[in-house]
Amino acid sequence: MESGHSFTDLYVAVQQFYAEQMRMLDGGDFEGYASTFTADGEFTHTPGRPAARTPAGIVRELREFHRRFEGRRVQRRHWFNMLGVVDKGDGTIETSMYALVVTTEGDRVPEIAPSCVVSDVLAYENGRLRTRTRVVEHDHVRTPDPAVAG
Repeated sequence: MESGHSFTDLYVAVQQFYAEQMRMLDGGDFEGYASTFTADGEFTHTPGRPAARTPAGIVRELREFHRRFEGRRVQRRHWFNMLGVVDKGDGTIETSMYALVVTTEGDRVPEIAPSCVVSDVLAYENGRLRTRTRVVEHDHVRTPDPAVAG
């Protein structure tokens, strides 16, 4: 966190950052979304697909991924919740949250899938938050943490 700011200020800044970032992604502004990553940013989002690296690589990956929706009236919304924020004190912020992706096609009832855990490392760059790394783990292929299993 930049010096002089409280944890509350950081938490609100992270939430606002995600709100803006997800609106870009859900609106199809892949260039805008990718610009929220650092120059060496890394984005791992789908099981079996390698991480996309650099903003240009992230744009290419997102265009390829979203080709499946071309010619269809599809709206996707990413819902982040249960946000945890840890200021590492070294200029980075670790976050973890639950994510649901809601997909609506035409007049059909929305589908909620996948359910994921998103883990990020954020950093301030020129006074603005940026994502350094994002790893999305899908619950249906994720290895359960034995410490959490009851």
